[in-house]
Amino acid sequence: MHTQPIQPPLLKFLLLSAFSFFIGTTHGVLQVIPAVRVWLDSIGSPYGGPGHMIDPLAHAHINLVGGVVLLVMGATYYLLPIFSGKPLYSWRMVNHTFWWTAGGVYYFYTAQMIFGVWEGLLLTSNPAGIPAVHKFYGPIIASSGMIMEVGFLIYMLNIILTVRSAPKSS
Repeated sequence: MHTQPIQPPLLKFLLLSAFSFFIGTTHGVLQVIPAVRVWLDSIGSPYGGPGHMIDPLAHAHINLVGGVVLLVMGATYYLLPIFSGKPLYSWRMVNHTFWWTAGGVYYFYTAQMIFGVWEGLLLTSNPAGIPAVHKFYGPIIASSGMIMEVGFLIYMLNIILTVRSAPKSS
């Protein structure tokens, strides 16, 4: 059986995917500890309020984007040349895909966790303080989403340009 070695620029997709699954799994275990679950439910998890930032938003994104999407991106970049018979259009775009997507998902996860805990604590101690904190939430979450989107756009563009490029000469 012939196996093609993983390209070093693709290894980081696999490693960060595994790390993201580890973070997501640990997060999931922590949020079902009875005392943590009671607190999350008391602040609105999973339906609204600060609790929904922690469960399900942060938890889902670290697993789905950090775990699944990064794995699929790396696998696509590995398999596309094999299936299409064409070299990837740009390895530089591969690296940009990784860093923009990874940066965005970890920025989003961290922001959701910080705002969820911060506003959750305020909800029980000083509810009047929540609007002052929440005014920063929208711009921070929007910027994290835009960073992820840059990674997704570069990924899609690299795939399209690869498929549309001239075939490899034999």
